[in-house]
Amino acid sequence: MTKRFKLVDLDCANCAAKMEEAIKKIDGVEDAAVSFIAQKMTVQADEARFDHIMDQVEKACRRVEPDCKIIRYS
Repeated sequence: MTKRFKLVDLDCANCAAKMEEAIKKIDGVEDAAVSFIAQKMTVQADEARFDHIMDQVEKACRRVEPDCKIIRYS
């Protein structure tokens, strides 16, 4: 399953790269992309565990960029 998210207050491209790298290391994540220019994130992960995986993604992102907020598209 692939889902897209809007990022708010992502401050730099370096932080985006660090977030992407951290997300890709999470168990169950098949692929991830974080775009500083577009302020968007795409996560491809196991559908059955997606909510649990997203909790881990949010924690990883907060460690890199504490002010960045992830808005889930409905």
